[in-house]
Amino acid sequence: MLILAAGNPFIAAYIQSDWFGKSIFWGLFILSAVSWTVLIHKSWIIYRVRRLSAELASQFAEKDPLNLPFNPSAKNRFLEVPHPYFEIFKALKQKTLQIIARNHFFSPDRDTPVFLSEADLGLIESQAHMMLATQAKILEKNLFILSTVVTLGPFLGLLGTVWGILMTFSELHTRGIASGNSAMLAGLSMALATTVIGLVVAIPAIVGYNYLKNAGREYRREMEDFSHLLIAAVELQYRKPDLYAQKIPTAP
Repeated sequence: MLILAAGNPFIAAYIQSDWFGKSIFWGLFILSAVSWTVLIHKSWIIYRVRRLSAELASQFAEKDPLNLPFNPSAKNRFLEVPHPYFEIFKALKQKTLQIIARNHFFSPDRDTPVFLSEADLGLIESQAHMMLATQAKILEKNLFILSTVVTLGPFLGLLGTVWGILMTFSELHTRGIASGNSAMLAGLSMALATTVIGLVVAIPAIVGYNYLKNAGREYRREMEDFSHLLIAAVELQYRKPDLYAQKIPTAP
């Protein structure tokens, strides 16, 4: 331990600090561990979600939008990966089939094909957008931890800095300059070490937070594009024959 302390200023500062200084060190270590755990886990989630989404999008066919030959893989309890594309598709399919069944039930002629009105399509679009917002919240879950580490890490380091300087002046006042050199060096060592560790904890956290937020915004745009594709395919498949004829003027 003494050999390690002699070669590592951070270990030396930790050993020479008092119980309050050691608690600050441990707080910074815990923040760093939590930050890296969240950062690695969320980065892995984003990677897996993008792969699953690309796999599902490659199997989508506009001619038959409600019959997608895709079965999500079994989810691990501890490493559960969300599948936003599939959840959006499932919500849109359930709502579409529900409306078709309702229209078919109230149709005077049960043998004629059932179509969707503009109000039906608007309701389906609202359902897809609600599921999209839900999935976006799931992907952003626990990101507040990184923003908390970004704020709390430097403040803990600053607390260690102030405490180390305070202990230094306290020892100088009690023992004097001649007999308080070692205590003064220990206090200054703790002050500088906690400052450095606080910044080392906060810098990766803020980089990771900005990366994940940007990745989340980009993926949300991809989800919006996919939902618009689904809605357009459903509209083309189940719209009324005169849905657009009323909007397109005829040539004189």
